[in-house]
Amino acid sequence: MSHMDISAIDLKKIETFLYDEATLLDKADLDTWITLYADDGSYWMPATPDQESPDTHISLMYDDRLLMEIRRRNFGHHLAASMEHDVRASHIISNIRVTEASETELTVTSNFQAVLFYREKQTLFAGRYTHVLIPNDECFLIRSKRVDLINCDAPLESIVIYL
Repeated sequence: MSHMDISAIDLKKIETFLYDEATLLDKADLDTWITLYADDGSYWMPATPDQESPDTHISLMYDDRLLMEIRRRNFGHHLAASMEHDVRASHIISNIRVTEASETELTVTSNFQAVLFYREKQTLFAGRYTHVLIPNDECFLIRSKRVDLINCDAPLESIVIYL
């Protein structure tokens, strides 16, 4: 893989893409959200700080595209217990940086806070995202998203929707 000049990358386009993803999660629109992912896309939430691999240690969540599809279908199904209560969310993303770039993909880090309101309870999540993005004609596809919670090794209640 050849490397690109990171300073030549359109950061505004990347920011807009990440904000659009956050808006879909705010609206709990997993049907549209999953279309942002490549066919080989993955979503990973490590269970320990600085976890190096989802294959050598248990994770809070590690979904390939098939598991994401199943989770999406279950979340939105009218018979699912999760649908008995609304899920409301607000995501704030900041400090967006391109850390690596090649002709075929970009690695982008950002800080986030997500507030979820579910079952009459509000929960704050905060941490760092690492997106690996594939540039395409329209915009980007997500090859992988890593969600490092600042309290990943603390007891957590069930996370009902992707952060």
